[in-house]
Amino acid sequence: MDRKGFKGAETALKTADQFLCDTFQISPAIAEFVEKTMGELQPQFAEYQEICEINSYKVIRAFRDCGVSSRHFYGTTGYGYSDEGREKLGEVFAEIFGAERALVSPLISSGTHAINIALFGLLRPLDTLFSITGRPYDTLSTAIGLDGEEGNGSLRDFAVQYRQCDLINGRIDIDTVLDTLYIDKKIKIVYIQRSRGYELRPAIRIDEIAEVIRRVKEKFPEVYIVVDNCYGEFCETREPTEVGADVIIGSLIKNPGAGIAPTGAYIAGTQKAIRLISQRMTCAGIGDEIGSYLAGYLPFFQGIYFAPGVVKNALCGATLSAAVFSKLGYEVFPTASAKRSDITQAILTKTENELVELIRAVQKASPIDSNVVPYPWDMPGYQDKVIMAAGSFIQGSSIELSADAPIKKPYVAYFQGGLTLENIKLALMLALTYMKVPV
Repeated sequence: MDRKGFKGAETALKTADQFLCDTFQISPAIAEFVEKTMGELQPQFAEYQEICEINSYKVIRAFRDCGVSSRHFYGTTGYGYSDEGREKLGEVFAEIFGAERALVSPLISSGTHAINIALFGLLRPLDTLFSITGRPYDTLSTAIGLDGEEGNGSLRDFAVQYRQCDLINGRIDIDTVLDTLYIDKKIKIVYIQRSRGYELRPAIRIDEIAEVIRRVKEKFPEVYIVVDNCYGEFCETREPTEVGADVIIGSLIKNPGAGIAPTGAYIAGTQKAIRLISQRMTCAGIGDEIGSYLAGYLPFFQGIYFAPGVVKNALCGATLSAAVFSKLGYEVFPTASAKRSDITQAILTKTENELVELIRAVQKASPIDSNVVPYPWDMPGYQDKVIMAAGSFIQGSSIELSADAPIKKPYVAYFQGGLTLENIKLALMLALTYMKVPV
């Protein structure tokens, strides 16, 4: 049969850009602009590839050193005593992150849930939680007791005190941190939020975290350093536990799950800290000795295995989005040339309508629910209406291509994730089309 008789033979003869423009009704000018911009970013992309390779080798080494085999993929029932998969997954995460011990559980519902478990595990009544990266994001603020009604089970209800130190020009104010530690002897946890959340500030880089830990531990070795590591895993070649953090916490539907892990979160750190936290996760005297999961652990092992490469794609996509919008006159944070320590990208749109259209373009470019039209809504745990694009295989997965924004001035879209660079490119092209931005 003649090759032309096969369906799709004609498209096979087109260039990728021609096929993209014809299929998604994108102007050739927009496609050319995005492709040209991407070509200018190859030095940054090469840096991300180097980071990816180092982290990939760390992951492979951990799998080998921990002796992962196919028997560790199978689930268990009931109490989960001697659940080899659960135990081995914890060993692998601890090895990768340079920690002494790790809890990795599909039974933890979110990153905020994991942080809540860790804080309750380490803090006692009249202890002080000290956030040194400003106010935590909305859902965690409620768990701490900064928002929400009394009696909802927050840390405030258990007489845990709270202090915070705001960043100075995007950096931790270490002198004020040390002064506060001298004044308040009840401080039990120094808390660092690595990613920016809904703030226009840089992610905290590992070098800065290392210096803060060194100076705090030098004078106050008994204080726990706890780092919210969400969005930051594998963005650099070291993790906070490798530079002295007592505890790091993250979600498996973000970076370390690679869009494969269906749920869950991890908590990794020192033996002492994780032992206390494990007894909050279950109960005193039991800790991490129980916990079954019938579905099995294969996707969690697969997720962490593929994570460095997927994070590299997300970093490339975030950098490309920054470059595209900044060249068109939009303020972006961080800039395309900035050193990155998380996968998020803030884009300041000029009007509420532009903001909404950008989010809708991301949804339209998604593989799942591309027919859905996002609208602002009152999302639980947030103070303003929020609009979200999340056409992901895993509900709420933000290592997959997603974008969200609170509906308030300045109109900032927070763009993150992307399993493939092609999907991110498509989203950017559709965004320029929907927003009617001249190129």
